[in-house]
Amino acid sequence: QVQLVESGGGLAQAGGSLRLSCAASGRTFSSYAMGWFRQAPGKEREFVAALNWSGGTPYYADSVKGRFTISGDNAKNTMYLRMNSLKPEDTAVYYCAARVRLPYGLTHKDYDYWGQGTQVTVSS
Repeated sequence: QVQLVESGGGLAQAGGSLRLSCAASGRTFSSYAMGWFRQAPGKEREFVAALNWSGGTPYYADSVKGRFTISGDNAKNTMYLRMNSLKPEDTAVYYCAARVRLPYGLTHKDYDYWGQGTQVTVSS
């Protein structure tokens, strides 16, 4: 059974930074794709970023491109989302997700396992 546990959320000021972590366990993830999604109150869950665990170029939503960086540490089975230049509109619950096949997907329906989410709040 795959388990994903996010951490690192919290409160930041506009222009600030946070780093989210997603610790994965239960499988060998070398053939998986991983993604970050977010959901603000009253809105649908939206794609943020994704990568193939085996390597290659990550993909970002236009709204975060140039500000967020997704990365993975194979040795630790942990995925990260570095968020810089945060904006109030980045406020949401952030979820990590795993897809049991490659390549990564861009919608929440493409992913098979989800973490519990971590709250990110950006104040103006």
